[in-house]
Order: sequence, then structure tokens, then C-alpha cells
Amino acid sequence: KVGKLFDKTAFHRSQTLGYRNGYAVVRHPTVGIGGDRLQVSQLSQAELDKLASKAPVLTYGQPKQAPRAEFIPAYVAFDKKVLKFDAYFQEDVPLSTEEHYRIRQVNIYYYLEDDSMSVIEPVVENSGIPQGKLIKRQRLAKNDRGDHYHWKDLNRGINITIYGRTFRIVDCDKFTQVFLESQGIELNPPEKMALDPYTELRKQPLRKYVTPTDFDQLKQFLTFDKQVLRFYAIWDDTDSMFGECRTYIIHYYLMDDTVEIREVHERNDGRDPFPLLMSRQRMPKVLVENAKNFPRCVLEISDKEVLEWYTAKDFIVGKPLTILGRTFFIYDCDPFTRQYYKEKFGISDLPRIDVSKKEPPPVKQELPPYNGYGLVEDSAQNCFALIPKAPKKDVIKMLMNENKVLRYLAALESPIPEDKDRRFVFSYFLATDMISIFEPPVRNSGIIGGKYLGRTKVVKPGSSVENPTYYGPSDFFIGAVIEVFGHRFVILDTDDCVLKYMESNAAQYSPEALLSVQSRVRKQGAPAPELDNQQMEEDPGVQELEALIDTIQRQGKDRPCRDNIRKMFQIYDKEASGHVDRETFFKICDSFHLPVDDSLVKELIRMCSHGEDKIDYYNFVRAFSN
Repeated sequence: KVGKLFDKTAFHRSQTLGYRNGYAVVRHPTVGIGGDRLQVSQLSQAELDKLASKAPVLTYGQPKQAPRAEFIPAYVAFDKKVLKFDAYFQEDVPLSTEEHYRIRQVNIYYYLEDDSMSVIEPVVENSGIPQGKLIKRQRLAKNDRGDHYHWKDLNRGINITIYGRTFRIVDCDKFTQVFLESQGIELNPPEKMALDPYTELRKQPLRKYVTPTDFDQLKQFLTFDKQVLRFYAIWDDTDSMFGECRTYIIHYYLMDDTVEIREVHERNDGRDPFPLLMSRQRMPKVLVENAKNFPRCVLEISDKEVLEWYTAKDFIVGKPLTILGRTFFIYDCDPFTRQYYKEKFGISDLPRIDVSKKEPPPVKQELPPYNGYGLVEDSAQNCFALIPKAPKKDVIKMLMNENKVLRYLAALESPIPEDKDRRFVFSYFLATDMISIFEPPVRNSGIIGGKYLGRTKVVKPGSSVENPTYYGPSDFFIGAVIEVFGHRFVILDTDDCVLKYMESNAAQYSPEALLSVQSRVRKQGAPAPELDNQQMEEDPGVQELEALIDTIQRQGKDRPCRDNIRKMFQIYDKEASGHVDRETFFKICDSFHLPVDDSLVKELIRMCSHGEDKIDYYNFVRAFSN
């Protein structure tokens, strides 16, 4: 073998880098050091790795894998599951002579759903230390390598360092103990919570001492701290000019016998929202003689200037109280104040006093006397509002009577001879109840015609100024006298529109007005009725009756024969007196469908009546044609 070694001359390593088509390729060495031939496998490295990892397979195929367990995410499995540990840490107090360090107890919470932690210190009242949440919920770093605390790192009786502060875990709750034991963690025995030396020192009983004064102010402060008496009062200043009655709240602080007066503001009361009328201070009740001129606005009042201060017994419900020159009347208090007075002074009856004032009856608005200009309604609007508005109008009446005008011919009633021949046209507008007067011009009369009176409402004579009565359509008929601002006019004639209006609205007119129109129609129509002239001249009532019968005969259409009507009345008239009672009369008229509701027929029935229960049917039947 030594000889063969000396026979070899090439001891270099075979070249494994080659180039093919300009690209570098790897060549496997076939010859080793010294020129010996290497046994090179013909398989690639990937095929060799596959063969190495291949497991033997049975003849009947691959074994079936068990189904995978259902995946439950951590935020669902550990939702609302929190581990709680009781711990404490020690804090140095370098600037205090009474304590050198302080023990602060905390609770460490570990949230299983996202492996976050938080540190919370229970809040102690009046501790003077910012307490509560010391470290908000987050994942806390365990070391400088970036590892975070896990629940496996937590146990009882160990120290953990969070942000440079070392916490000593002493115990945990029942849920945390069961959870850690179920995960195979052996828990250390619990430890006692360390106590703060200064807190334990404060718990010791106070040293008793004798105060040189009769009243212990410290005891009063500690006993009545946060105890306040509340009274509800009013200040009635209505006797002075521009004074008013205002409500206040009086607070009496039992801890130092100070008084505070607060204002009670209402919505939209027009006052600045300033809360206090008098700030909290002790209120003197009786001053010494020499202290009456004491400059209280500059210097504070001390016990040397005051003989007696206000105390709780001076505030009684139902009694007045003068503070700084203002007299307040206390009308109520809160339940705590009632209980205090019952226990302290034995006063159990402090009922609420009703101080609400009844509103005076509204003052009746009196309008100033009418000055004669314009209408009364228009002048009254200046008294109702600063910017007067037009009085409301009857819109429905205006729409129904639009462009409807009643015209009358009238003469002026005047002792002057030149005025006897003057004629005027009255126009009555039904939509607004206004009247206008026009005088037709007459040549060579010496009087200028034209508009005599513009459109306006005319007041009847004798009506009051406060409640005026205006002329209406029923006041205009032939022969009527109309007084317009001191001038008297007599109606002489009407147009056809007035006749139609009176016929359709006969209920508005008096019998006198209807008869005046009927006589005008009779004069314009056929010959007069057949009556003895001597009889008509002797009895004016007969003239009116004949005129009315003639008018009904002219207007009658499709009415039954009067002979039939007369026979029916005669059947019921057993005594042949020519009269029947009213019930029988209307019963017969109803059987013949006679228009007893017509205004002219009503007037005829009235004129044919004899007494209260009898009606003359002879004259009534004459009004109907054969």
C-alpha cells in the first residue's frame, strides 16, 4: 500500500465548476485525491431524500387518517375568561418623616383570549395618590428579547417585573387556581398580603386630649362633614317700584355654620345665569354697638365685632329671616333638614307653605271714545296691536254675495225748497254691508251731481258707539226713512233685483216692507181688485187684504181649485160660521199641498185670523184661482 501511495502523482481535488453554453453548471467529481475513481450514485439528492423519508406501504394501500378535531379559535374558547392574581409592590417615599416606603396593593388580570394583561389598583377614598388603572390592557414584555408574559409564567409566591416595577404575587382567585391546575401547573402555597405601615398607623385610635375651648371645632368638622341643610325661600320686593317676588335656595353648612344663598333661574327669565346671590360665609345676627359702621366690604368681620351669629335654630319654615338687609321668607325644606330638626330640636311639624299668588283677573280692555273718523272696527285695531291689522271679514259671505248690489231710489227730506226735487240712488253691497249714495246730475239745477257718499257702513240712529248697529237689507223698503250722518232720505222705489232678493229672503223683512213692495207690484200690474170703492176708503185693512189676495193670485201656479178647497172647509164647518180652528185649517192646507210657508201666504193667514184659535177661510180661499 505504501508503494501504491508513492506511485500516485496527482493529489489535487477534482474540478466541480464548469461552463456549458456560457452558463455555469455543477459537475459531480468522479475522481478523488490521488486519482482514485469514486463510486458516484446515479440518483439526485432530491430522490435520495425522498427514498430516505419514504415509509413502507402495505399491500392494501395507505392507512386512513382520523378526522381532524373541530378548530375553535382562542377568542371564542377563552372569551370572558380572565385570571386574577393578588399582588403588591413597594414604593419608596424619600421626602417624608413618617414613612420611608409604601406598600400598594394591586390586582393583576390576565386575559386568556389574547394573552393580554392589565394592572389595577383599588381606589381608596382620600388617599391622595392617583389610583385605578396603573397599566392598561396590553401584552407585556417579559425580557429584552421581545418575549411576552404567558399564563404559564404566572404563579403564587413569585416576583414579576413589569416596566421596571417588581410585583409580588401572593394569591389568586378560585377560577385561576382551577384553570392552572387543570393545565398541569403546580401552584405554590398562598402568602399573606403585605400591609402598608403608614395605613396601619392611621388605624390606631387617636390620642385623646382636652381642648381649651368649650366647643370642639374639629369634632364638628368631622361629624357634620358634607351635611347641609337646604331651605326654600322667597324674597318679596313687590312693594317697591319695579320690585318682584323671586325664589332662592338657602344652604346652611353644619360643619362650619356658614350660609350660602343661591338663585333659582327659570328658562327665558331674562336674567344672567349667575348662580350665587351670596357666597358661602358666616352671617352675623347681632353686632356690637361700635361695629355698626364697620367697613365690611373691605375687611372681614371677626368675633370681636359680632355678639351673635346665625345658627341652625334661626332657620325655621314659616318664619321670615333678614340677611344683609333682605327679608327672606322660608316656605319649605328638604327631607334631610326635616329629619335633622326632628332629632336635634324636636320640631316634627314643618309643613310646606303655599306661597304661590293667584293671578289677578285680567283687566278689561277699555277702548277710547270713538273720534268719528273711519269705521269703529278699523279704529279699534289701533288699540289691540302696535302695528294695526285690518279687521277680519266674513269670507264666505263675500264669496256668496260677490257683485250683488241692491239699488234704491230716494229723496232728501229737507225743509229747503231746492232739495225737494233732488233724487239719490242708494247702492247696498251685500258682500260687505256697505252703502254708497250717488246723485244723478240734473242740468240747470244749480247743484253739482255725482258721488254723494263713498262706500261705507252707516250706523243707525240711536245705537251706541261701543256697540254700533249698521243698516241692513231689511231696513230698505219703499217708504222707509234712512238717516245718513244727519241727513234723512225717504225710499221711493227699488229695482227688480231688490224684488227678487226680497222674494227669496222674505223671512228677513217685516210685513210692512213686504206690503210696500206688493203695492208697488200691484200698481205696475193689471187693474185693481173688484171691491166697492166706498168700502175700501172706509177700511184701510180691507185695502191691504185685497192687495195681498191680488198679489197671491198673480203669483199662483199649478194650485188646486178654490171650489174644492172651499167644500173641504165647509165639511168641517158644521155651524156654517165661515171659521175653522187652526189645527183643522193647517190639516186641510196640508192635504191640498198649499204653500203655508210662503211669506205672502203667512201674511194672508195672519190677516184672516180671528182670535187665537179661529181663521176666516172665506177670504183665504179667494186668493186661489178657479
